[in-house]
Amino acid sequence: MSRLAELSTDTERAGGDRLTVGVAARLSQYLRVLTQARKVGKDRISSQEISEYTNINATQIRRDLSGFGKFGKRGVGYNVDALSGEIRKILRTQGQHNIALFGVGRLGQAVANSSVFADHGFNIAAAFDTDPAKVGRTEDGLEVLDYGRLKSVIREKNIIVAVLAVPAEAAQSVADDVVAAGVKIIFNYTDALLDVPSDVTVHTTSPAVELLYALYFYLT
Repeated sequence: MSRLAELSTDTERAGGDRLTVGVAARLSQYLRVLTQARKVGKDRISSQEISEYTNINATQIRRDLSGFGKFGKRGVGYNVDALSGEIRKILRTQGQHNIALFGVGRLGQAVANSSVFADHGFNIAAAFDTDPAKVGRTEDGLEVLDYGRLKSVIREKNIIVAVLAVPAEAAQSVADDVVAAGVKIIFNYTDALLDVPSDVTVHTTSPAVELLYALYFYLT
């Protein structure tokens, strides 16, 4: 069972209409698989196929989805487009959301050139850097803006997420600035431990941590 599957073994909502952490995490995994399935032309997908790509038990997948309605048929599977739309509604991620990228070094350029955010309705509406040699350049059709314009651009473009692809030693300073500008969600590509107010959500992604996790279960 994957780490995401272990977060929760039920499909109960955590107070009102709020999903539990485990359910939200698993639904996000299912949506990732459905998005890629649609890109390769698949019209239907089974819970077993989703299981193979997420390492979440097929029974758990069916239990999660049945908690929100009847989306598939036994022996036929799920309609990829229909289920994608339903999960987006459940996760409240319909429509387009603007994000800002901080740092356009190698990692930042890879993020800017990737379709991973666009596939899920996230639009990189602004990119910032402090290097004068990079400011004014265009990365994948996106002009690199001077860091000093951060506050006004975040307000003008209604930025809701800040993606940090900066050196670790600069991450806290950038986090402080984007929080002061009103951003409530930070996607952190650095190893820095960010100190933010309790109403700000930080998601840190670390390939090394994920590999250590996978290695532990491989060796035990």
